[in-house]
Amino acid sequence: MAADVAGIMYVRTSVIENALTLDQLAQRGITNASIAASFLADCKGWVAVRRGEIVAFSIADRAGESLFALFVLPGYEGRGIGGRLLDEAMHWLWDSGAERISLTTAPGSRASRFYETRGWQRADMALSGDVRYELQRPDQKRG
Repeated sequence: MAADVAGIMYVRTSVIENALTLDQLAQRGITNASIAASFLADCKGWVAVRRGEIVAFSIADRAGESLFALFVLPGYEGRGIGGRLLDEAMHWLWDSGAERISLTTAPGSRASRFYETRGWQRADMALSGDVRYELQRPDQKRG
């Protein structure tokens, strides 16, 4: 996965919503080195590749029981790629023992609607001003 970091960063800086430059990501502590190191610790990532290029990725954090990132290049949105990458991350978190997983995203964004249509529930606002969503492990839901 460390070999995919350059492609991951390309996708991350190419999105329309929640766009950040490499400098802005670095100010948040997100660099090629920090991503590669996270894969050696508690994170796992998945990539979607088309014609040899990474077009989307997701990263889950087992320690934080959270989805750290999910991004798709603009030209590949709406094809189900994000949903498949989300499913991979969620299943890995459930298999790692998480009972409830979380993520943050901008309020009112297409991403927030994407998660809401998949059953994620708004939990609260993060310090960053983003909305924090949670999803309970499916076998733990009460009817």
